This record gives sequence, structure tokens and C-alpha cells, in this order.
Amino acid sequence: MSSIEDSYPNITRWVRDFGWIEIGQNDFSQSMVRVLDIGGMVWESESLYATLDTSLQDAEEAVAEWFRKEMREEAGLAKSRRKSEAL
Repeated sequence: MSSIEDSYPNITRWVRDFGWIEIGQNDFSQSMVRVLDIGGMVWESESLYATLDTSLQDAEEAVAEWFRKEMREEAGLAKSRRKSEAL
């Protein structure tokens, strides 16, 4: 069985270095998964998915795209790997 870190490396990097994610619907949002940082909502998912894994896969792709766009990275994991190797 693979770990969360292996299955969702960009989400792992996000929660270690940039912000947090919320899972589940509440009174304020009907999305299943939300990606946030200190400035607020960065991405939110659709409200319905067949599985939690599918919703997290969407979040993984969205965070990878954020890294490509905002950090100008070819692969969202480049800096994360260097940082974790130093630990």
C-alpha cells in the first residue's frame, strides 16, 4: 500500500510548505475538497465525486498546476524534493 505522500506528492508539499486542505462539505461550502493558504481559497473541488480518492486526485492536479503557474516550475515537486533531502 502506498503512503499519502507517495499518492499525493503535490498536496504533501502544499500542506508542508504553503497552506492546508479541507475535506468535506460544511455550511460555508458545498465543495468536497478545498485548498487554502493564508490569503484564502486557492482551489475548490466539485461537490460530488464517486470516491474521496477521485476528489483528492483532482486536488493533486490543481495544486500541481498552481506550482507550475505561480512558482514557474516544470514539475511541481522540484523544490520539495530538494528541501526534504536536506532534512
